[in-house]
Amino acid sequence: MSFRTKVLGLIEVFLRVPPIFVIDEIFKIGLGLSDLTEYDITELEENPSNYTVTINYDPTFYKLVLISLARLSLSTLGCAIALCLFVLNTKHLMMVYMYFMSLGVVFVSYWANLSTMKTVISALEESHQTYPSVLEDVLALNFNRILDPAGYALAIVQNYLLQCLLTFIFMNIHLGPRYTFLQKLLPISFIAPSVLAVLPLPNYVLTHAPVFAALLPLALVKFVLWMSLLTIMQTIYNGYLDARNFISNFGMSALVEAEWIRLSVPEVLRTFWILRVLEHAAIFFLNGMWNQTDDFTPIFRLLKNLMVTGCDTLTAVLGITSVVSYICHYIGRMFQWVMLTEDENDKNIGTVSAILFYILALQTGLTGLEPEKRFVRLCRNFCLLFTALLHFIHNIVNPLLMSLSASHNPSLKRHLRALTVCAFLVLFPIMLLIYLWSHHGVSTWLLAVTAFSLEVIVKVAVSLAIYTLFLLDARRETFWEGLDDYVYYIRAFGNTIEFCFGIFLFFNGAWILIFESGGAIRAVMMCIHAYFNIWCDARAGWSVFMKRRTAVHKIESLPEADEEQLRRLDDVCAICYQEMKSAKITRCKHFFHGVCLRKWLYVQDRCPLCHDILHSVDCEDSKENGAAQIAQAVNEDETNYNR
Repeated sequence: MSFRTKVLGLIEVFLRVPPIFVIDEIFKIGLGLSDLTEYDITELEENPSNYTVTINYDPTFYKLVLISLARLSLSTLGCAIALCLFVLNTKHLMMVYMYFMSLGVVFVSYWANLSTMKTVISALEESHQTYPSVLEDVLALNFNRILDPAGYALAIVQNYLLQCLLTFIFMNIHLGPRYTFLQKLLPISFIAPSVLAVLPLPNYVLTHAPVFAALLPLALVKFVLWMSLLTIMQTIYNGYLDARNFISNFGMSALVEAEWIRLSVPEVLRTFWILRVLEHAAIFFLNGMWNQTDDFTPIFRLLKNLMVTGCDTLTAVLGITSVVSYICHYIGRMFQWVMLTEDENDKNIGTVSAILFYILALQTGLTGLEPEKRFVRLCRNFCLLFTALLHFIHNIVNPLLMSLSASHNPSLKRHLRALTVCAFLVLFPIMLLIYLWSHHGVSTWLLAVTAFSLEVIVKVAVSLAIYTLFLLDARRETFWEGLDDYVYYIRAFGNTIEFCFGIFLFFNGAWILIFESGGAIRAVMMCIHAYFNIWCDARAGWSVFMKRRTAVHKIESLPEADEEQLRRLDDVCAICYQEMKSAKITRCKHFFHGVCLRKWLYVQDRCPLCHDILHSVDCEDSKENGAAQIAQAVNEDETNYNR
């Protein structure tokens, strides 16, 4: 990507930040309902016994309700307009900003002219009309009086220079018609009050001069607005048609993904949050909070203030979520670099971390907490997020361990890197738990962190045990038939422990929901956890167990090959291509390792070579029919074997 492309992309990101600030300010005022809440609390504190009567019959309350509803409507409209500006393409967004800038130039010009005229009139009134006009002083070459700080000549000169600058800006950015006559009148309109202030004119002329000076540029701005209404409506309608066609052709998810990339949403939210933090840092220093004397250092006080104010609205939480996603992404990239892996699926760690952090923020009601409680809750959420990161890192290192051990990779460097990450995944949770349990009392949050930490330790232990078994198998010269059973038992143990932790976290969340901080979002997340992490895992585990048990029964019913048969065959297993020291004989007279055939039966019930049916047992039959079919199959196998 070229430097010019990067700069243009950065400019486009900055152009989309102001609408987010508008939405953030609307959320700060509580969508206009904060005054109603304050009124309720005040009335309840002043007259708690007659609170219901006051609400029912106080006309002031109804007036406040109407005002609050009007504010809510305006706030909703403001959010909708800001979102529409946010999704505009770059060309239309630039036109909107140029229009607002031209409107701002008009009001700044009017305000500067009005302030200058007030200064001139005030000076004339204080001098009781004895102070001559600036024109007379210029003609008399009275430079001492012109340069007198108590006079108004310098104010007029400053305003003249400012109006020249505003004229240049307005003439280059306004979207109105650029007729030659209008372009010549605009400079006269802007600087007219400054010129009139020089002349010896009555005060009422100077008072109304700023208004008349602003008429022409304001008329151009209004003309642009009225002439663009049809274009605005047409643009909105075309955008709706394009979105509808895109959804009908590719689906809603594709539209969201395409718009997410086009609008650079993560970059915009990240830039918004950084600018917001810089704003609050400036306020922190301007209010003198850096020099306060308390038990905390100034740096800690600053960080605490920025963390508390950086997540006080939903938009701010989205911004800090984008920052967290960015940091977690590079944490995942760092571990990928350590382990020398480049799996594309592992790069989603930033997205998953962002979703988890935002859900934690909504679930704990982060924006509605008091500053002190918000700081504590934010730190706890970060702790939970980091324990989740340990699980994501394990998901990266686990397939690498299995690959290194199964492929007989001789690179000692890669083995050491993977084992170092495993050591980190074991030692860091242990140190974290020691610190937390020594500095905090027992709580539902601490129990959740403990469960997540112990779970990742168990996962790492299971991965290392299987990795060790595969390494031992690689150094054996003969086929290890019991390897599959050992791997199955280790994984079953790990999955059982994880399942128990899932049930524990469910009851821990239920306790929080009932006795600590309930909420619809927490209840929904508990239902999702109960379905995916408990019910689905239990069903999948039971399905694997039943398939394995059925396969074991089928394999045990097949006859075992003796040494003479294996010697005459003098072949390898057609599934694993390993020498056969022992084998099972199928009904179609083919020889396979028993463990290999059992794995094959997990997938299908046909011979790998001739595709004949290996066994006639149907696991859905009743126990009597199943037992009879098994006995019949065993008898047939024995008969065929004797033949």
